[in-house]
Amino acid sequence: MSAAVPELKQISRVEAMRLGPGWSHSCHAMLYAANPGQLFGCIPMRFSVLMQMLLDGLLGFPEGFWSLEDGLNRVLGLGLGCLCLTEADYLSSHLTEGPHRVMAHLYALQLTLEQLHAMEISVVHSRDHSLEVLGLVRVPLYTQKDRVGGFPNFLSNAFISTAKYQLLFALKVLNMMPEEKLAEAVAAATEKQKKALEKLFPSSS
Repeated sequence: MSAAVPELKQISRVEAMRLGPGWSHSCHAMLYAANPGQLFGCIPMRFSVLMQMLLDGLLGFPEGFWSLEDGLNRVLGLGLGCLCLTEADYLSSHLTEGPHRVMAHLYALQLTLEQLHAMEISVVHSRDHSLEVLGLVRVPLYTQKDRVGGFPNFLSNAFISTAKYQLLFALKVLNMMPEEKLAEAVAAATEKQKKALEKLFPSSS
């Protein structure tokens, strides 16, 4: 039986905006496009999703800490060209884990594949490139025959804060990947990490 897809506690946007002044609001943007291509001519690509490698080596989505859409659009304008997100692109709000009182809001914007590619090119010339942001990566939304290559391997990377949960949530609710495939990828990634730890720290006989 496959493991369940992990999730954080979700609340509505209205509930989130009613939280007191002790809370910070962190907004993230998932940019994606339908991709009709096939890997090796036989593995459907389905969608291309952009994430970014941050200066601390963690993967995450473009992020803003101001007033929801305005703050997020400010960050997108600095690093990812002329994009503009609105309340219509809002997807979810999640309570983050840990000592800091941060509400994570996720937005999702579908582009054409041509727009997505242009975004990848333009980010190289952005002000923050190679400083706060080391570059963009595409999420491999497929699993190879060994059941580890592709998405399971990607999930084995280190993600900042809620980014991994937000990615899984968005893929599920936007019907970009069947929930059973998500669960299989999570289980494969967890097993891979477990085996890696066992090699590093073998139990004494």
